[in-house]
Amino acid sequence: MPATHPSKTLCRIDECPDLMADGCIGDENGNLVFLSTWARDTAVQEFLARLTLGRDEQGLDQFHVITEQGASLPVLVGNVENLEKRITRAYRRTLFGALSNLWLFDRRCVRPDKANASALALLPRDSAHRIDRLWTLVRDTCPLPLLDHWRDLVLELLQGKSMLTRLPFALGPLEGHRLAIDVAALTQTLGGLIRSGVLTAEAPQLQAVSMPLLEAVSMPLLEAVA
Repeated sequence: MPATHPSKTLCRIDECPDLMADGCIGDENGNLVFLSTWARDTAVQEFLARLTLGRDEQGLDQFHVITEQGASLPVLVGNVENLEKRITRAYRRTLFGALSNLWLFDRRCVRPDKANASALALLPRDSAHRIDRLWTLVRDTCPLPLLDHWRDLVLELLQGKSMLTRLPFALGPLEGHRLAIDVAALTQTLGGLIRSGVLTAEAPQLQAVSMPLLEAVSMPLLEAVA
């Protein structure tokens, strides 16, 4: 875990007032994807212990992040077994004692689920390297062979068919992306684009491809397997 510093905005966690969050990302269903909190080590350990209890007494199967505007945003914990944690003691001498930084995140953020062709990505907001990072994620996750000069066309295709989406809930300096590839549909579409000459082994031929042409070739194929 790299050295970290709290962002300028800290949000309270309603169920654990000793914890302050400087980053939180949730998926379309409100499930936890990433959480960064700051607190004393005892408060961090208590929070982690309560997560393992689920619906039992004093357990947490969800928590609420209180924003600067006073809004209470629910975050569902889901299956704790799918979450990984990183803890570092960042500030050892403060008025409140030693402070620890906890990262809690879905393991698909660091290891794609290749069996199901799905993955999650955490990126800095407005990152200049977003496209490169997402393309690397696609190539690491997709079972199909993809050439680098297909990048822009394939990413636009994935986004247009909601196989690559930005997660709707993000507080703090990071944003989340979900990759969920329909391998059968993508195979049909890429095969059609290769046969029609839109995708080739030679990079220069891609420069003249327009999206209307891409849609004209790919739409019938995607509809056929829908």
